[in-house]
Amino acid sequence: MQWAIQMIAIKNKGQLIENGETRLNQKARRLALESLETALNAADPKQMLKSKLLLENSTLKVDGHSFNLEKLRNVYVIGGGKASGSMAEAVEQILGNRITDGLVNVPHGSKNKTSKIKLRGANHPVPDEAGVEGTRSMLDMVEHAEGNDLIICLISGGGSSLMPLPRGPISLTDKQEMTQALLKSGATINEVNTVRKHISDFKGGWLAKKAYPATILNLILSDVVGDPLDFIASGPTVPDSTTFNDAIGVLKKYSLWAETPESIRKVLSEGEEGLIPETPKADDEAFKKVHNVVVGNNRSSSLAACGQLRSAGLNTLLLTATLEGEARYVGVILATIGKEVEVSGNPVPNPAGIVAGGETTVTVTGKGSGGRNQELLLAAALKLRESDGVVVASLSTDGVDGPTDAAGAVADGKTVTRALKMGLVPEKFLAENNSYRFFAKLNDLIFTGPTGTNVNDVSVIVVV
Repeated sequence: MQWAIQMIAIKNKGQLIENGETRLNQKARRLALESLETALNAADPKQMLKSKLLLENSTLKVDGHSFNLEKLRNVYVIGGGKASGSMAEAVEQILGNRITDGLVNVPHGSKNKTSKIKLRGANHPVPDEAGVEGTRSMLDMVEHAEGNDLIICLISGGGSSLMPLPRGPISLTDKQEMTQALLKSGATINEVNTVRKHISDFKGGWLAKKAYPATILNLILSDVVGDPLDFIASGPTVPDSTTFNDAIGVLKKYSLWAETPESIRKVLSEGEEGLIPETPKADDEAFKKVHNVVVGNNRSSSLAACGQLRSAGLNTLLLTATLEGEARYVGVILATIGKEVEVSGNPVPNPAGIVAGGETTVTVTGKGSGGRNQELLLAAALKLRESDGVVVASLSTDGVDGPTDAAGAVADGKTVTRALKMGLVPEKFLAENNSYRFFAKLNDLIFTGPTGTNVNDVSVIVVV
């Protein structure tokens, strides 16, 4: 099966390189940005699925699993996430008319095109009614499935928000309010999804439970550090490892329990008391007919970035593909590593390219605008001051860093100097969580537009 490959590019790469001012900074910026582009293209869902799915006559083969399509009554395709539109296109091109029906929730404005699989626009990161309607339609489709039916479930980052179905008395408005509070609290994505799973009639294994006895093939593009399947899109088709008590604990940890909507507190409290069923666990028979395949993750993209830097003649190191922590503190650490290479040649000798993948968090206390990658870079810029040939660049692989239109940003030893000449005080922008405005004034934001994929963030340190 062949299809056109549309390469993902950093739209303003030329300007970002030119902003480096010195010869060394410009070279380091170019190398860093080229490696980030390589990381983005390594996460292309179509190519990932093409490498995993093989159709031989009437047999679909994927990662050691085989499905004889002639023996199946129906093949349904459902799912949701930032990459689900591209994944749906790929599956449809492979299976064509063998697909009976399908519905996938995609972000509003998605440009993906399919014919057999309906694509329904929904909101991210705060769920909307369109997402609820699409999710309910998916359930209607699979609840009628039988034992000789196959359900292909396309899961990627953003699926939690794009496939909402509030549990019991919980309203969408209450769920929106809780989601916004959690996203601002500094809670990790795993903690956010722990709560989401217990206020949903779809996530946390419920989809698998309701689709039984049909067979489910999960094709997963992971956006969660370490690829824990029950946290990717809040695990609609895998056993839930968390409890109602865990969900309450998250809200209390971040001092959100008292202000959580009453309907949510009621459901979580009744669940803790055993008055309503827990999310399905590993011993549920439904999971015996579920097959999970991770088609791509952050590690594969981070390794691709390393490969690009190595091909450019740099000494490379994949520092980690499980990076977590408060963005501003992580930024300081990455900048410090860059300066250490500059001074001593540790942990790899100069010229060096170091890659760190994962996902940081931002505890919002100010009233500014920005995303975790931009805040990381603002903190890094303060530490890089006066270095030459040391660059840190970071982006979100979905092309949308936080509630902004930028994917990330780039910083070097002249970033703070340039800012001060413009009358900008970097520390004030950092205190206000206003990294977007800071880098916008310097024209140092990275723009890719929505990429149609999502495997967390990739940060690159280049020293030349």
